[in-house]
Amino acid sequence: MHPERPRGRPLRPPGAPVVQGVNWIAVRTLYLKEVRRFFKVQMQTIWAPAVTTLLFLAIFLVALGGLQREVLGVPYARFLGPGLIAMGMIQNAFQNSSSSLVIAKVQGTLVDLLMPPLSWGEILSCLVAGAVTRAWAVGLAIWGAMWLWPGVDVPVERPWLVFAAGTLGAVLLALVGVLTGLWADKFDHAAAVTNFVIQPLTLLSGTFYAIGRLPDWAQILSRANPFFHVIDAFRAGFIGVSEAPVAASLTLVASLCVALWWVAYALLRSGWKTRP
Repeated sequence: MHPERPRGRPLRPPGAPVVQGVNWIAVRTLYLKEVRRFFKVQMQTIWAPAVTTLLFLAIFLVALGGLQREVLGVPYARFLGPGLIAMGMIQNAFQNSSSSLVIAKVQGTLVDLLMPPLSWGEILSCLVAGAVTRAWAVGLAIWGAMWLWPGVDVPVERPWLVFAAGTLGAVLLALVGVLTGLWADKFDHAAAVTNFVIQPLTLLSGTFYAIGRLPDWAQILSRANPFFHVIDAFRAGFIGVSEAPVAASLTLVASLCVALWWVAYALLRSGWKTRP
């Protein structure tokens, strides 16, 4: 005999979701898992990038005499500092989201991400939120260390712009990281994207120089680089000067975030390279 169904509890059809709306408990759990994953090895994920960025600062200041030079009307050290912070943030946002998926694939634990009662949008949101959290952790670590550096002054003039540009840049690279993690089958694939796409676009984004000093053709290429718009708007929040209209830069980056979000969502939902 079949057990009697409890009164007042209608049977749900097969495949009908049990959790209605946002599964906040599962979202919180997955987000904390993403944060604890990188925070557990914070010497590698937060402090090591901060030290590497400070080495860039030291090398360029010594090599170019940065304490005496001016760029965009401010001392070179003040020009360089915000760009290095943004560079560290976006690189680590990419590393966090891409490594999360690649590690799950290599270790065979991707099913633990796909099986819980989470929608595809919730999974994507948690991956991006974890990457943005790591980006800001790295950014704050670098910014705090720069205050202790002799001769380097990095005050914030427009906090809202720093927050907006930094967050949009981190979201953009987090989504690129998700797409890379979906495509990559091993660490070599993710490393190839880092070495041949992320690093060149970052180093050629105006982090270390003002693009106004470049030839016209190089300026056109630089303005086509979305990383330039992230770093330029982020720097403008510190020094109050930008090489491109801030509103246009933020709009461009936000538009790219929306486009990449839907691409990543569609690929996740289709099961591309995540299901046997």
